[in-house]
Amino acid sequence: MSSAVPARRRVAAGAALAILGLLIAVVVVFLWRNGAYVVIGLAGLGVAVAGAWWVVTEGMPRRAVGSVGMLAGLVIIGLALTRALHEADRVALRLVVVLGLLALAMAAARAALVHDIHRITPTAREPRPPVRPVLLCNPWSGGGKVEKFGLVELASRLGVETVMLDHGLDLEQLARDAVARGADCLGMAGGDGSQALVASIAVEHDLPFVCISAGTRNHFALDLGLDRDDPRQTMYAFRDAVERRIDYATAGERFFVNNVSLGIYATIVQEDGYRDAKVDTTKMLLPEMLGRRSEPFDLQFTTPDGTQVEGAFLVQVSNNPYVLGASPDTSQRRHLDSGCLGVFAVSTKTGAEAARLLALSALGQRRRSPYWHEFTAEAFEIRSRSGKAFAGIDGEAIEVETPLRFRSHPLGLRLLVPAGNLEAAERRRARDVSVKRLLAVLTGHAPD
Repeated sequence: MSSAVPARRRVAAGAALAILGLLIAVVVVFLWRNGAYVVIGLAGLGVAVAGAWWVVTEGMPRRAVGSVGMLAGLVIIGLALTRALHEADRVALRLVVVLGLLALAMAAARAALVHDIHRITPTAREPRPPVRPVLLCNPWSGGGKVEKFGLVELASRLGVETVMLDHGLDLEQLARDAVARGADCLGMAGGDGSQALVASIAVEHDLPFVCISAGTRNHFALDLGLDRDDPRQTMYAFRDAVERRIDYATAGERFFVNNVSLGIYATIVQEDGYRDAKVDTTKMLLPEMLGRRSEPFDLQFTTPDGTQVEGAFLVQVSNNPYVLGASPDTSQRRHLDSGCLGVFAVSTKTGAEAARLLALSALGQRRRSPYWHEFTAEAFEIRSRSGKAFAGIDGEAIEVETPLRFRSHPLGLRLLVPAGNLEAAERRRARDVSVKRLLAVLTGHAPD
């Protein structure tokens, strides 16, 4: 539903678009004058990526040839950069101008897109504090964060019952037992897999859930905008909080809050030796899975535009789309309430294909590659001829039956979060900058 967009946001949107246009013009002029070096650098990138592909997917002696190719590509890139920067002072000045314009454009864009931070969003309300909250704790998660931060003692002061996951105990059963005893709120101090399991039981019984970031990476807490460095801050959500509704998703009957990976990663983590020797196991298996003699992965799916994709070696389906970074650890979600799944897949089969994809990615044009598939959908299906596939669901490696249907459940998870989390969530949304959104604000058609 649209409402009047404040004048300050419309002015900021106009400024952002104008500065962005100027920035593009400056960059085009810079590249035009240095176009030869850009082409040489991209050629070097292609050689380096093709060589790296052989290093990863081939055995000796092709692996050695790939190493030489990778080094040669890096040398070409270095030479191109050296030639491009021979007038260092002028180049440095241009870079300062570009970075300055970029900073101004982003500042104006965020001012245009961020809502009034002090308002309560439509997906949040102030609930009554729970009367019988229960916090389940994994004492080994995150290297012992439960003990390190004194979460059990703090829970006691806040009137929260704690249940410890001990060896031989079943986390799901512990959560169900807590509900049977009359718990009116469930919390989990642990990693992402544990968070998803306990959250699924909270959803099943229409109870609010509290996410305490006591795991190693805490991707769910990161995307919620919670404090990952000090989980004690979120503990106060049991006493003073707002209720925030977000999406969750299912893969078949399995509940997940982050993502599901299929293909090469899901297959490697199934190996018995992976936990103890991740690097060695990966180096051993990659040539078998991606080399010249390997069979295509038995995964098929259809994109929203009807394209049939077969043999993708990596597929990830997420609860709301990721803004992809250089690695999974740097990829984040700006929204957790869009009502959509995020899907991306990679279907390169040779070093040349990988090089072309990486070159397009370097130019910000990976969506133009036929080997890159990225889209959103409310529902999605993965098929296989064998009727089964390996999957990593919120970090848990399992084998699933196919076809496997994924579905988003909009606003189906009730969270208790500290009041300041609403501000963090709004600021995260404001980072989702696009020309389309800025134009909507400028013309007064942005949804509020």
